[in-house]
Amino acid sequence: MHPIQKNKTPAFFALLSLPSTAMGFALSIQISALSWILTTQYGLDIHDVGLVWAAGPLAGIIGQVIIGLISDKVWFWNGRRRPFILIGGVLAALMLLALPSIDVISENMGIGGILGVAIAVALTLDLAINVSFNPTRSIIADVTEEGPERTKGFTWMQTISGTFGVLAYAVGAIWNNFVLIYGGVVVVLLFSLIPPLFITEPRELAAEDDDSSESSGKQDSWKNIFMSIRPLWGFLVYDIYAMGQRLLGMVSDHYYAEIACGIITLLLVIQTLMERERPGDRADVTPFRKVLAAHSFSWVGIQTMFVFLIAYLQYQLPHLSDIDTGRVGSTSFLVLNAVGAALPALVLMPIANRIGLVRTHTLCIWAAAFGYVLLYMFGTSPVLIFAFMGVVGIGWAAIVSLPFAIVSQKVSQARMGMFMGLFNLSVVLPQLLVSLGIALLISRAPDKSIVFGISMVSMAASAIIWGFVKEPVSDDALDTSSSDKGGLSQASR
Repeated sequence: MHPIQKNKTPAFFALLSLPSTAMGFALSIQISALSWILTTQYGLDIHDVGLVWAAGPLAGIIGQVIIGLISDKVWFWNGRRRPFILIGGVLAALMLLALPSIDVISENMGIGGILGVAIAVALTLDLAINVSFNPTRSIIADVTEEGPERTKGFTWMQTISGTFGVLAYAVGAIWNNFVLIYGGVVVVLLFSLIPPLFITEPRELAAEDDDSSESSGKQDSWKNIFMSIRPLWGFLVYDIYAMGQRLLGMVSDHYYAEIACGIITLLLVIQTLMERERPGDRADVTPFRKVLAAHSFSWVGIQTMFVFLIAYLQYQLPHLSDIDTGRVGSTSFLVLNAVGAALPALVLMPIANRIGLVRTHTLCIWAAAFGYVLLYMFGTSPVLIFAFMGVVGIGWAAIVSLPFAIVSQKVSQARMGMFMGLFNLSVVLPQLLVSLGIALLISRAPDKSIVFGISMVSMAASAIIWGFVKEPVSDDALDTSSSDKGGLSQASR
């Protein structure tokens, strides 16, 4: 074990953050350049671009869950998470290189249109990112102790990853997306291939009493996995329905399916919130379900803003040219990500150590909801939009850092990869909902302020649900509690 890991120095936490930073940087490049390159270089219309983007959430559903399950149980190349980080990093870099050459690839393969090749490249890029994203987060939980140390690991992860995300948007804005893509290939390769070689993973993961190989195998059955994501069933059903409609070219003039799936989701969330937790029992999936429900609504609010901010700007600021509108959008995301990068390690971690992870996260989600209220009511100029996006950034800083620490302390260490993969479903299923369902609603609405109205309601719902989530209890706290009770018992005798 390297001395910086043994002593848990700041250099170690920085090193531990770099693999996740590599995947976050690749994702930032995709967000910044994919739609631009498909529309300006290859002439795809917005309908086809949306179909290419749908590959991402689908890759997340497949990639993170399966890789999470596998990485919990294998060991090769002197690691459990390391092999998938290395493989995913190389694949991601190759697919980034392929983005500017989709037309060349299509011609050399003898394919008439480029849509199929674009979907294949985007899908492989997303699969590569998802192959690595789960292990880059799980390895943080593997090599840190529960409590403040693990919170430190995840907040450092977001601070460094978020800083490079801001850098990605800045490079694209100052130079161009081609510079961003080719520079990103170097960053992704360096940050995904070198740091894992200096991180020593534990050969055996700590298991709870209920995590014998036989019971763990039963818990990891597909039936139990499906039951553990019960609050997301409504999202899943709607995504399958809407994707089928999209592929068949069908268009509905009503919202019956949306209303039905909304009611199903509401009932399942209420049922989940009413379930009693068994404190300290890592085999109890009830706490995990509550986190899934809360986090999914956060992502509905965030993704709606990500995808449709441009529609709001075109509606609210019609006097701006296309170039100026794009600059306002880019600057808005720069402000959002700058706040998201600065707060986790500098502000959120000290607060969480004092008042708790869940309470800190809930307050940040309420702040984001308030930011959306301000945008909905007063976002009428670029300066105000930038300021209010900074308020939303408080919630964004928490969303991309604190829930990972919360989940890691509510589930079994030996099944961390699987649960991190399932946790990702609370991101990708809402993303599909936004792309397939909310997109239809916003496109038909004459007042595009509905973008922030939806985000405001979703974020407020998330904050309310987070209020039902209990603070995670570490093993050390349980041992101390047990010892105190024993002492009191003996003293009473």
